Amino acid sequence: MVPRGDRGSGSWDETHFGKMGSYYINRTFFFDVHPPLGKMLIGLAGYLSGYDGTFPFQKPGDRYEQHNYMGMRGFCAFLGSCLVPFAYLTVLELSKSLPAALLTAFILIFDTGCITLSQYILLDPILMFFLMGAVLSMVKCNSCADRPFSASWWFWLSLTGVNLAGAMGVKFVGLFVVLFVGLNTISDLWGLLGDLSLSLVVFGKHLLARVLCLILLPLALYMTVFAVHFTVLNKSGPGDGFFSSAFQSQLIGNNLHNVSIPEHLAYGSVVTMKNLRMAGGYLHSHWHLYPEGVGARQQQVTAYLHKDLNNLWIIKKRYSDTDLSDPSSPVEFVRHGDIIRLEHKETSRNLHSHRHEAPLTKKHFQVTGYGINGTGDSNDFWRIEVMSRKAEKLIKVLRSQVQLTHVATGCILGSSGKTLPKWGWEQVEVTCTPYLKKSPNSLWNFEDHINPKLPNISLDVLKPSFAEILLESHMVMIRHNCLLIHIGLKPKDNEVTSKPWHWPINYQGLRFSGVNETDYRVYLLGNPVIWWLNLVTIGLYLLIAVSTAVALKRGVQLTSELRELSRVVLRGGAQMMLGWLLHYLPFFMMGRVLYFHHYFPAMLFSSMLTGITWDTLLKFCAGLLSSSTTARKVYGAGFLALFLLIVYSFYLFHPLSYGMIGPMASDPSSPMAGLRWMDSWEF
Repeated sequence: MVPRGDRGSGSWDETHFGKMGSYYINRTFFFDVHPPLGKMLIGLAGYLSGYDGTFPFQKPGDRYEQHNYMGMRGFCAFLGSCLVPFAYLTVLELSKSLPAALLTAFILIFDTGCITLSQYILLDPILMFFLMGAVLSMVKCNSCADRPFSASWWFWLSLTGVNLAGAMGVKFVGLFVVLFVGLNTISDLWGLLGDLSLSLVVFGKHLLARVLCLILLPLALYMTVFAVHFTVLNKSGPGDGFFSSAFQSQLIGNNLHNVSIPEHLAYGSVVTMKNLRMAGGYLHSHWHLYPEGVGARQQQVTAYLHKDLNNLWIIKKRYSDTDLSDPSSPVEFVRHGDIIRLEHKETSRNLHSHRHEAPLTKKHFQVTGYGINGTGDSNDFWRIEVMSRKAEKLIKVLRSQVQLTHVATGCILGSSGKTLPKWGWEQVEVTCTPYLKKSPNSLWNFEDHINPKLPNISLDVLKPSFAEILLESHMVMIRHNCLLIHIGLKPKDNEVTSKPWHWPINYQGLRFSGVNETDYRVYLLGNPVIWWLNLVTIGLYLLIAVSTAVALKRGVQLTSELRELSRVVLRGGAQMMLGWLLHYLPFFMMGRVLYFHHYFPAMLFSSMLTGITWDTLLKFCAGLLSSSTTARKVYGAGFLALFLLIVYSFYLFHPLSYGMIGPMASDPSSPMAGLRWMDSWEF
């Protein structure tokens, strides 16, 4: 269902993932920190529903007008709605209790947060679909433990692997459910190893089956996703600069595609230099100077991620002023160990360094453009060295990884990866590091190469294999994610970031659309009654589980019904508790900016735990009563009260998902004013 609050206009991260869906339809290459499956499915849904990939997705609130966006939203809403039957069947399998499964289903059906998150073009419902699919398949496979290697056992084991590949293929946080299933598998195998009725041959078959279905099958499917990704996105786009020159040469429309250029560098060649660190960019300069107080007031040298004429440099000898463009002058190749000058083609200033501090990395030296018409001083000299295992005398375009050492100071040219302030046009800082350490930061390759006196070679010889492309794409994603974890991520305008401890208590929501009283406003916030019930239940479960474990340890005699309840608590409940911990605790170790929606996978586990725990508690309370009729009434009344509470709370808070208009809740005249139970809520 499309909320009134933003019918016909883009909302929140739709501008991000909707745009990526358009890239797939247009076959335009892009870069994202997540694996591609989620965006591929969004693009496929848009394509099959008639969307033509032309909406720009520039900012939230832009109206879709005639563009057919409903297929993409409908697809995400369908996957989000599947969470309810998945959770229902999982709890039913673990508890063998229909009321427990129904309570879990009611929680997810009437949670305003799940509804809001599922009705937009986002990765979250796709991720949670595969996550819950993996959990359900795992639980179903466990229920077939008494008939191993049967058709149903193989089906559920294989489906677990398929869903693991799906979760990993959408976001790297899918690793948490991989870990969850992995721990369950280790526990299962450990139990089988202790079963002396099984021969080692049979145990080996169990082990091989799990390796096949839970490791090899997911890996094969995961790599297939990337194969499709690289096949579809065959046109040059905004993601080119993040990848190597050899990779870029395969993209239609890229300046390296299907071109022939000279293979070896020579003096007089016009080149671009690309830093090998992730998002290191091209060596770049422009007419602007460093501002007063930032090192020497000389011309800025930066790294720039995009193609630009200001990325062009001319390779010159240390002292010679010979006109190397003269066709009659002999060709002289640049060799490993040569001392060269790099003259910026647009401004005719030399690449220069000195002992002034770099703008941001204070222990490094500043790099500038210096001189007039190529005339500078001894601080313009650089030793070029090929950094490879095999000794190469000549410098090869694209393939040679080189290091430039400043002759006067001994420092090494590199990209720090830090973004300069507005005076540096928010480009990447280039420094000269005195610390002699080989790393991608200080390695460069030559990409564009213009020299009419040299014969050309086709770049087809540089075509990387699929394995090389797959490895490179993961290195880029991992480095970028590590960068986000260490330096954080800048939030968008009007976005509210949060901390992990905020999430279980529903401390603060997230605006999806609308920012003032004249807009329809949609606000991501969990149903408070449900979320606080889940939070209380976690503590309640721990109390019940500890009490049950102690009673069993002390040899307390239990009835058959209580023994079954203890099994559900210590096995089914423990699995859900473990899932919640694995999907929640890691966020406390992440330094990057976090958002409220990161908690929803953990919320699914806490909701299933709530169904199991309250069913156990009510059964125990009913069991204390002598009359079976009264016991059934108490049990039924308890569940009825929970169901009515959940439904009534949804009636109160449903405008959060379907759109509010009028004064903000902080205004006493607002119809939502009485529902602003916490001052941190901003709807």
